[in-house]
Amino acid sequence: MDNYLDTAIDVYRDAALKPDVGLCCTTSPMNAFPGLEIPAIMKEMNYGCGAIVSAGDLINDPKILYVGVGGGMELLQFSYFNRSNGGVIGVDIVDEMLQSCANNLAEAEQLNPWFKKEFIDLRKGSALQLPVEDNTIDVAGQNCLFNIFKENDLKQALREIYRVLKPGGRLVMSDPVCDQPMNAELRNDERLRALCLTGSLPLAEYIKSITDIGFGTIEIRAKRPYRILAPGQYPTEELLYIESVEVCAIKDPMPADGPCVFTGKAAIFYGDQEYFDDEKGHVLLPNQPLAVCDKTAGNLAALSRNDIFISGSTWFYDGGGCC
Repeated sequence: MDNYLDTAIDVYRDAALKPDVGLCCTTSPMNAFPGLEIPAIMKEMNYGCGAIVSAGDLINDPKILYVGVGGGMELLQFSYFNRSNGGVIGVDIVDEMLQSCANNLAEAEQLNPWFKKEFIDLRKGSALQLPVEDNTIDVAGQNCLFNIFKENDLKQALREIYRVLKPGGRLVMSDPVCDQPMNAELRNDERLRALCLTGSLPLAEYIKSITDIGFGTIEIRAKRPYRILAPGQYPTEELLYIESVEVCAIKDPMPADGPCVFTGKAAIFYGDQEYFDDEKGHVLLPNQPLAVCDKTAGNLAALSRNDIFISGSTWFYDGGGCC
C-alpha cells in the first residue's frame, strides 16, 4: 500500500477513536425518514461531503454496499430500505472505525424499534479489493472517500465498484471537486489529501474517470459549496474554491457515441409545429422542458434552429427526460 494511504488510515483511526466534528463539512441536508432516529454520535462522525441516500434509488429491497463506513449514519439510512439480515454491507479498512461503527449501530438499535444491527454486515476490506462477489449489488455508495485516491488507485476503486454492481446497478457518491489548478505541494501533501482537500479533481476529469471505467449514464445531482484554501493558511498563492458534487453513476451499456452525462440541462421547443422529433429518440412538445444529457444538448444546439432553447447546466438532475 502506498504511503499516502497509510497517512489516510492514521487520520481516520484517530477520527474513529475521537470524533472530529470539523473533519468534513457540507451544506447537504442530513436526510431524515419517518421513524428513523440518528444517534448524536453518528452525526458527530458524519465524515462525508454530501448526501447520497435517496429513496428513489432504493426501491424493492435493494442489496446495498457502502464503502468507508464512518460512524455508520449512511449504513443506518440505507438499512431503512432493506431490513433483511445482511441486506447492507459496510466495508472499511480501519479496525477502529469498524468497531466504532458497530458500537454506534448498537445505540441506533436502542433508538429505532424497526432496526436490527444484523441488517448490516460489517466487513474489513479495502476499496481497492472489495470483499464482495461479482454482480451482486444493486446500489453501492461512497461519501468523500474516492477523492483521497491518486489516479491509479482511483481507477482501481471504480473498477471494483463496477465489478460488484449488477447490470443497471447504481453507484451513488459525493466527493470534493476543484476546477482551479492546484499546485504540486498541495497535491503531494499526504495529510491534506487524507483530509479530503487536495485530492479534489476538476469536475470534467472526475466524471471522465467514472465513464472510462464503463458507466454509461451519469447524473450530477447537486453541486454545493465545500471549502476554501486561502493563501497564508495553505501553501497556495491563489484562493482555491472547492465544491462537493453528488453523483449517481449507472452501470448501463455504453452508448456507441459515448456516455450520457446529465448536468441539469433542458431543451424547450417553442416552434409552431405540434412537436419536434430529432429522430434520435427525443421528441420535444411545445414549451414542455425535456431534460437532456450534455451530449444531446450539444447535438440539438448544432442544428442551429431558432425554435429550440437549450438551458445551461443547473447541476441538479435526479431523473426524467431521455438521452
